[in-house]
Amino acid sequence: MALAPVMNRLLAHKAAKPVWWTLLALPFAWLMWGAINNTLGANPAEALIRGLGDWTLRGLVLTLAISPLRQWTGWHQLLRHRRAIGVATFVYGTLHWLSYAWLDQGLELDALLKDIAKRPFILVGTLAWLLLLPLAATSFNRAIKALGAKRWQALHKTVYAIALLAILHFLWMRSGKQLYGEVAVYAGIVGVLLGWRVRNAWRQRSQTPARRTPAVSTG
Repeated sequence: MALAPVMNRLLAHKAAKPVWWTLLALPFAWLMWGAINNTLGANPAEALIRGLGDWTLRGLVLTLAISPLRQWTGWHQLLRHRRAIGVATFVYGTLHWLSYAWLDQGLELDALLKDIAKRPFILVGTLAWLLLLPLAATSFNRAIKALGAKRWQALHKTVYAIALLAILHFLWMRSGKQLYGEVAVYAGIVGVLLGWRVRNAWRQRSQTPARRTPAVSTG
C-alpha cells in the first residue's frame, strides 16, 4: 500500500488537529515542568529563554517545510495543519521575548529599550518577533477574506525574512561562545527551503505563457 494515501487519511482525520496541538504544546509543558521542578540547570532563567527561542526557530523551519514536504511526499493534507504550526510558532516567539523582557530586564521599559539599542542580536530578534505580529493577526479566515488571497499570500511570504532574521539572531547569540554547529544546521535547512521556493517560482513563471502584445495599427 502506498504511504501517501494512508498519511493523507490520517492527516485529514478529525483527531489529527488535537494531536498536532498536543505535540506543539509538549515543549512548553516540558520547559514549565523543568522551571517548576528546578531541573533547567544552573541558570534556569537563561535556559527557559533559550529553550523558548529554540522552539520558535524550529517552528519557523517546520512552517517553511510544509509546502516542499507536500510536493516531495504527496502528503497534501499537511496544509491543513500549517496554520496551527504558525500560530504555535508565534506563541513560542512571544513567550521567548516576554521571558527575556521579564527575567532579563525586569519588564522595565527603559532598560529594555537601552538593551535592544545596545545589543544587535536582541534588536534583530525583536524585529523578527515584530514581523510575526501581522502574520499572527491575519492567520484567520476573516483576515484572508478581508485582505484577498494575493495580498494575504504576499504578506505571509515575509516568513522567509523572519526565518533569516531568526538565524542571524541565533548566530550572534552563539558567537560569544563560538558554537556554530547548530546554527549551520538551521541555516542549511532554511537555505534549502528558500532555494526550493525560488526554483518553484522561477519554474512557474517560465511555464506561464507570455501575453501576446497586440499589433499596432499603422492606419
